Amino acid sequence: MKANDVIEKDLIYITSNLRDEFNKLNGKNLLITGGAGFLGYYLIKSILYWNDYNKNNNSVNLYVYDNFARGFPKWISILKSRNDINIVEHDISNPLPKNNILFSYIIHAASIASPIYYRLHPIETMDANVQGLRKLLDYTLKRQNTIQPVESFLFFSTSEIYGDPTSDYIPTPETYRGNVSCTGPRACYDESKRYGETLCVNFAKYYNLPIKIARPFNNYGPGLKINDRRVISDFARNIFANEDIVMFSDGSPTRTFCYVADAIVGYYKILINGSKGEVYNIGLEKPEISIKEFAELMIHLSKKHFGYTGKIVYKISKDQGYLTDVPNRRCPDITKARSQIGYSPSIDIDEGLFRTMYWYRDNSNVEEE
Repeated sequence: MKANDVIEKDLIYITSNLRDEFNKLNGKNLLITGGAGFLGYYLIKSILYWNDYNKNNNSVNLYVYDNFARGFPKWISILKSRNDINIVEHDISNPLPKNNILFSYIIHAASIASPIYYRLHPIETMDANVQGLRKLLDYTLKRQNTIQPVESFLFFSTSEIYGDPTSDYIPTPETYRGNVSCTGPRACYDESKRYGETLCVNFAKYYNLPIKIARPFNNYGPGLKINDRRVISDFARNIFANEDIVMFSDGSPTRTFCYVADAIVGYYKILINGSKGEVYNIGLEKPEISIKEFAELMIHLSKKHFGYTGKIVYKISKDQGYLTDVPNRRCPDITKARSQIGYSPSIDIDEGLFRTMYWYRDNSNVEEE
């Protein structure tokens, strides 16, 4: 299997599970901020795939805003020649570009999401989640009573807003209020997302705007750069360099992991089917496994398919804040998403990791991503 085979399989899965939702986007202008990021990879590719294989209807007109702070990915530069996508270099914390584009749908996914990087750039992280969000909400409000109002707005929050839940709140429902530090090294991300949710809920209720919120739980898969510095990309980098997997903790914190194709289906379902001012967990409820067990799964798969010979080694990070405020458990209750928006993830961790590792094998060179 090659990376392109993985992507094709994922895009077929995504579009086949979103026929009704994507039909509602036909002929409409969709803005995605932060499109060059991990989730943007399939948020964009799935729309373009739908356009390519849905010739009987008007195409979705896609607009992508990103500041490309970490470079201009090769995969997105290839798309610039298409007439159904417009890619604009723009920092969302600045005033919106002056143009006559009337966006029918908006997905605000612009934010630094990797803990290593948002701790290096805390102000920029907060600016995207607060100032950038406010500008988009003001745009949505301005359009409210026009002939073409914004039909739906999706804000990407995070499961990190829950902090470190007690065992009574595992799996964690949307009603859990959180156990989060407002001054710790991760607070720039966690707290700005929390405030972003407060903005969204109040704009939705006070102005009756169609704003919805997603809380992603440990998404992984194609599009997550091998130099992103999140757990799976770090482990993949070790594996394809045939080095030992380096773990800077005892590996005991537990997570559930949601393959990106399932997650993307969930996000578009929130955009189209979600209720105003509501928040939805997107992830998998099981299995909840430790980081060590997750690494062992990756090792087993890589020895079988890629001739990997390494093992897990434990080291102490030179970064003194590396483990500060890291949640011990992370597991979503997705009852609300199942019942209200038709979210039904089905790709298990074995299959998800299988696809992910084949994609990483062909995308282990950062310059080629």
